[in-house]
This record gives sequence, C-alpha cells and structure tokens, in this order.
Amino acid sequence: MESIKCTHLRQLHEYRQELRKKPQLRRLFLELTLRCNEKCLHCGSRCNDVVSEEMPKEVYFEFLDKVKKDFSPKLPMLCITGGEPLLRSDFAEIMGYAHKLGFRWGMTSNATLIDEDKLGMLKETGLATISVSIDGLRETHDAFRRRKGGFDEAVRGIKLLMQGGFKEVQVTTVVTRKNIGELEELFELMKELDVDSWRVIGIEPIGRALELDGYTLDMAQQRQMLDFIRTKRYEGWPVMYGCSHYLGLEYEREVRDWYFLCNAGVYTASIMANGNIAACLDIERRPETIQGNILRDDFTQVWKERFEIFRTPLWQKSEKCRDCAERDFCEGGSYHSWDFDKNEQRVCFIMHDQECQMET
Repeated sequence: MESIKCTHLRQLHEYRQELRKKPQLRRLFLELTLRCNEKCLHCGSRCNDVVSEEMPKEVYFEFLDKVKKDFSPKLPMLCITGGEPLLRSDFAEIMGYAHKLGFRWGMTSNATLIDEDKLGMLKETGLATISVSIDGLRETHDAFRRRKGGFDEAVRGIKLLMQGGFKEVQVTTVVTRKNIGELEELFELMKELDVDSWRVIGIEPIGRALELDGYTLDMAQQRQMLDFIRTKRYEGWPVMYGCSHYLGLEYEREVRDWYFLCNAGVYTASIMANGNIAACLDIERRPETIQGNILRDDFTQVWKERFEIFRTPLWQKSEKCRDCAERDFCEGGSYHSWDFDKNEQRVCFIMHDQECQMET
C-alpha cells in the first residue's frame, strides 16, 4: 500500500505542475452576504458582527452571464455561501437566474431558516447539493454557534431536506476539544437522519478561532478524529475528512476519496460579498490575497492572468518546509491556514513515522 501511495503522490506532484500552468475553474464560490443569524465561535469570515457590503442582484445577473459566455461549455459549479445566504430577500431571484442559465449549484447553510416555503423555492431554483453544520450534540452545538435552539432548528431543516428528496445532503461537523467525545453519538444521529455524507474536520486557525482558547485539537486528538473517520469508512459509511491538509502516508487516501491538493486558485475562485475576487473564502483577506473586484475588473482575465500567489508552492517561502522530505506532496499545506506575515504554516499534520520521497 505504501508504494502505491508513493506512486500516486508522485503522479499528483507532476499533475500539479501542469495545473498551475493551465488552471481549471471547477468551483466558483459566491459569498452573497456576511450577515448571519448565528455567531459561531470559529467563524473564518467573522460573520454576524460585521457590516456586510452586498451587491445588488443585477450585478450577479451580469456576472453570471459573463461566466457562462466565457467558460461554456464547462461551467463551474456555483457554491453559494455567506454568512447565511438565505437571509438575502432576493436569494430566489439570483439562484433562479443561475439555474435558468444552466449552472449547477450547491449551498452551505446552517439550515435554521429552512421551512416548507424555502424547500419549495430551493427545488424550483435547482439546488443540487447542500452542506449543513452540526457542531456537536444539542448543548454543545448551541453554545458553539451561539444560538439557542439552533441544533433543533438545524435538525428540522435537515429532515425537511431529506423528506423533500434532495439527493446530496451533507452534514459538516467542526471537531474541537469540546465535542470530540461526542463523535459516536453524532454518528448515530447521522445514521438516523440518513444524510448522504458526513464531513468531519478539525477546527482551523482562521477568523475568530485565532483568538479562541481551549478548542484546538492537540496531535493525539487529531489522530483520534482521523482514526474515527478511517474506521467508519472501512465499515462502508460515507464519512470523510475535508480537503484541509496533507496528512502524510498514514492517513492520505484513507480518510477521504483522494489525496490532498489545495484547490485555491487552481480549481477554485470566489467572489466576496463586496465583489472582491479571491481564491478560497477561508483564506485571510489581505491585499496580496485579493486579486481584483468584479465591479471594475474582468473576472475571466483575472482568473487567467493573476492568482500567481496561489500558483506558486508555499514551501518555497518557508525555511521550515524547504527541508521536509514530503514538501512536494504537501507543498507547504493549505493557503487558508498559512501565516502570511511569518511566511510559515500555522498547522502541520504530517506524521513522519512513514515517508515517501521524490524519485531522483
């Protein structure tokens, strides 16, 4: 198995070199708002306590027309997010327009606002996938997301989605020191809800979580979480780790469907609520990570000609990464957890018990 993984990782390394030269826009995130009816302790975008600049629906109509014209016939998947996107009163008009143009789209939501009316609207506008957050059992979830009753509202929303016949309903759980002991009970809940997949990820050093004490997993707890995911997958359950980090030989290809590849700027671009063009929305928002703005720049040109910061291996900027035997497989890790001031990775989950090196 080790030699097979090493072969795959070397092939992926070669593929990355070509991908940087010819990036493929597969997922386009639209952050419709930063407004939210929850105030999650870990929120990467610090939603709810910010003033949200929001573009009118007509800007989205014009932008989607251009994306269809420039990227047909291979249209990117639209990933709708916020904040809580359902807070926009013109949500149905925007997504109905996207659906009419032929875009496939999915959404990230806390599901607290989903009722029978919203369910009908989501069907009419072509919702294909949805990921709903459940961050612990009732008490833990409500405390973490700072909304009393949020757990019951989210579970109700998930049940409505399942009853409504939606085929790709995912639950995402952010694992912290407060809820890692609840994973087995949460697994039983996922079975009861019969969701299509369960995405389990550790809390990330971004947004509010950078100032949060007592929640970050230590390495032993990271292993506990990854072992839990691997066991459930071996048993045939649709449990997976996110795309967050390179995990080394012990866990790569064991806890998700393929190997680590940070999608930022090579597969993925994002439009922020104010029109700023970026890669992954979880990446720190600062001048060098913002690539333009659709209100003044041609998005297609930006995608083709900018994003250089995301098409250069991060390990080249870090002394710590340069000497790592697995730098060509990890490439310095994910951009969302990169410290742009220190030019180093905030987290590293490579377990050096096993390594494979590039062939010379």
